[in-house]
Amino acid sequence: MSSATTSFKPSLGLFDATMIVAGSMIGSGIFIVSADITRNVGSAGWLIAVWVITGFMTLTAAMSYGELSAMFPKAGGQYVYLKEAFNPLAGFLYGWSFFTVIQTATIAAVGVAFSKFAGYFIPSLELTDANIIFQIGDFKLHTAQLVSIVLIVFLTYINTKGVKGGKMIQTSFTVVKLLSLFGLIGFGFLLAAKGSIWHANWQDAWQMTSRNAEGAIVGGVTGSAILGAIAASMVGSIFSSDAWNNVTFIAGEIRNPKRNIGLALFLGTLIVTIIYVSANLMYISIMPLQDIAAAPQDRVAVAASKVIFGDIGTYVIAVMIMISTFGCNNGLILAGARVYNAMANDKLFFKKAAILNKHAVPEYALWAQCIMASLLCLSGRYGDLLDMISFVVVLFYALTILGIFRLRSTRPEMERPYKAFGYPVLPVIYILLAIVFCVFLIIMKPLYAGIGLGIVLAGIPVYYLTVNQQKN
Repeated sequence: MSSATTSFKPSLGLFDATMIVAGSMIGSGIFIVSADITRNVGSAGWLIAVWVITGFMTLTAAMSYGELSAMFPKAGGQYVYLKEAFNPLAGFLYGWSFFTVIQTATIAAVGVAFSKFAGYFIPSLELTDANIIFQIGDFKLHTAQLVSIVLIVFLTYINTKGVKGGKMIQTSFTVVKLLSLFGLIGFGFLLAAKGSIWHANWQDAWQMTSRNAEGAIVGGVTGSAILGAIAASMVGSIFSSDAWNNVTFIAGEIRNPKRNIGLALFLGTLIVTIIYVSANLMYISIMPLQDIAAAPQDRVAVAASKVIFGDIGTYVIAVMIMISTFGCNNGLILAGARVYNAMANDKLFFKKAAILNKHAVPEYALWAQCIMASLLCLSGRYGDLLDMISFVVVLFYALTILGIFRLRSTRPEMERPYKAFGYPVLPVIYILLAIVFCVFLIIMKPLYAGIGLGIVLAGIPVYYLTVNQQKN
């Protein structure tokens, strides 16, 4: 780590930035979470509505962030926006949450998903009791968890050697998975043209119901429970659509960031939103809703691929998910460390995280992130992490978008090469939807949403302890 450099090298173009947006978003979620969504809302119309609402929120947030990225085109992204719009505490609480749960838990969950689907080819990687290496009390260590840690360490190592290697992995893997997903959706629609499942699924499309693990309807959902069911459903769709903001963290390495970050945010989120909605339309065109809700281990895409390709479809999807999660984790690892670097430059993170190595990347920050994500791989509580991540992520997205209004009031003189689309209406709608989501998630899943909020608030004393240490 000698011969350190002092600044990032702008070496990423618009295409690279767009692939980071799309590649970081598409992990394993789109292949899995529609089963849980269908159990919560029970009908074709509401299944698609959940994905459309999520897509609308994601696009609105991404286009709003375009204004902020053009105003502050430097490494750190959302951490910088919150610090500039409000105060250093707001930025720190985001960075604290980012390190303790948002980014690192996402890296862990995506890494374990890679190992689980590799289990189709290597049975010893299945998360079953037969594959436990050792157990102490409730703690179980599976082979899959070790493989996920090895994957995270490997991708971290690649990214310590410079942004060029990470860029190559990100671009190539994202292109492959986009083409694969478009291919799967296309084959599904071709098959659907020969059947009548689509029409059956759209009967009573807007009658919200609750389904059990076997996919059978167990009751109707009415009144305020509708909003609760939508909020619970959106945990999965938001997790699947998250990480689009990762491109803002690497602004220091993007050429012409004032233009290219905003464009990459729009193009990347639009591509992924189209894919996600199309994939779900494909699911309901070839599988009865009961089968979607009852997909074994929630692996809807595996069930759909078996319908399309027969038994070999299982392996087709397993390969697709392995490619998808590999590329997704590379993007998360590459971008996340830049937030800790920005915090360290403000003396709010480990000092060494501020150092760039001879390849102009924050090597210490990368390894700190790697250690935290690896520890979370051992937790085994990925569903719980999902609830915590979704609550905290949406909370900070809403706060950041609120920052646009504050900055227009407090710093009207600043240059704004790109302005938030639909301002003020669309940003206000996003904030309101985010508040409704967070409130109902606390009502529906109080324990883990509460833990997520607790993690954020725990950062307050940590911040003041850190600041006081600087003064002494």
